Amino acid sequence: MEAAVFILSLIDCCALIFLSVYFIITLSDLECDYINARSCCSKLNKWVVPELVGQAIATALMLVSLHWFVFLLNLPVAAWNMYRFIRVPLGNMGVFDPTEIHNRGQLKSHMKEAMIKLGFHLLCFFIYLYSMILALIND
Repeated sequence: MEAAVFILSLIDCCALIFLSVYFIITLSDLECDYINARSCCSKLNKWVVPELVGQAIATALMLVSLHWFVFLLNLPVAAWNMYRFIRVPLGNMGVFDPTEIHNRGQLKSHMKEAMIKLGFHLLCFFIYLYSMILALIND
């Protein structure tokens, strides 16, 4: 049972890592003017809800399996994703809005957030991998 939880978490974490890399590449393309703000934001907004769901699944798996340390590690990121999704202003296109992404340094903050999430997911990947191997050895 414990090994299955960590295998599912590992798969989920891999998807979140690829999603974080996609966010970084897309935001970098916008920064270098390879794509316009509207197409960049529409590409990124498609993946905001799947990212939120993936992080919620990882958090819920750790809660259900009673791995408190990893649950508490995942909880702030899941709460931050939910907060960002709920706090979208009424007229905006989504979390990433083409009219505001160049204003007030939002592009830099989105890029920094994507880098932090990538680092977090890489850390979680190795924690899940170690825990999975430990669970498989103990079974």
